[in-house]
Amino acid sequence: MIKINDLAFSYGSEPVLKNITMTLEEGRIYGLLGENGVGKTTLLTLLCGLKKPNSGSIDIDGTDPFKRDPNLYKELYYVPDEVSPLHQTARLFAKNTGVFWPNFSMDLFLTIMKEMEVEPDKKMDAMSAGQLKKTYLSFALACKPRYLFMDEPTNGLDIPSKSQFRAAVSKYTAEDSTIVISTHQVRDLENIIDPIIILDRQDVLVNASLEKIASKLTFDYGTTLHPESLYSEQLPGGFIQVLLNTDGLETKVNIEALFNAVHKNKDLIKNLLNE
Repeated sequence: MIKINDLAFSYGSEPVLKNITMTLEEGRIYGLLGENGVGKTTLLTLLCGLKKPNSGSIDIDGTDPFKRDPNLYKELYYVPDEVSPLHQTARLFAKNTGVFWPNFSMDLFLTIMKEMEVEPDKKMDAMSAGQLKKTYLSFALACKPRYLFMDEPTNGLDIPSKSQFRAAVSKYTAEDSTIVISTHQVRDLENIIDPIIILDRQDVLVNASLEKIASKLTFDYGTTLHPESLYSEQLPGGFIQVLLNTDGLETKVNIEALFNAVHKNKDLIKNLLNE
């Protein structure tokens, strides 16, 4: 389990995170959302110990990640948005690097690479951006970490590759692992992420399961515009609207509409989901 308490971080005099408190449970794939500049990437690098908080704390199974305890690090992997095009084959990279993760499986790496349609004996600096990203994602999954943090993993992937990625995450992550995926591409990942975290510079606006969100909010597709809606957007043939769920209706959460509704009604929805 990950416990974040009153976390703050700044770059010089510029604050990025402040008063961030939340708990991340095992067996979940969290979608980390937020506007540009609210600190999503910073939070991920703090979680994996690449940065030290100015104040507050992060506790992962009783360990501060900034202490870089090998016993924690062998259970943790971070995939940044931008990955390095090394001058070696993907197979050699996996062989040389996998020794640092005791659970790494070369057979699994090659299986995922095949499913991702990437040639493992191709040099990484000769790969396209999408092939390179899929190589690192395949390696991350093959390490079988308990804690996996990914920053914009679908950036640079074409439509078939995004489908391959979703399938691989669903198929090859353990039931007790904790995964945090930062993304702007909500539609790419809406079928696998749950719970949803919506981050604000000063606060965590949402940290809730889709089930809880759906119990509090209704997502309406129709031709009638409701003046009481928290958010509405015109679509071909009608509207998508977010309303308070006062009638106990069961509707599918539209994460993009949720995000927009939250940012128009920060305090209301935060309080609603914390009830």
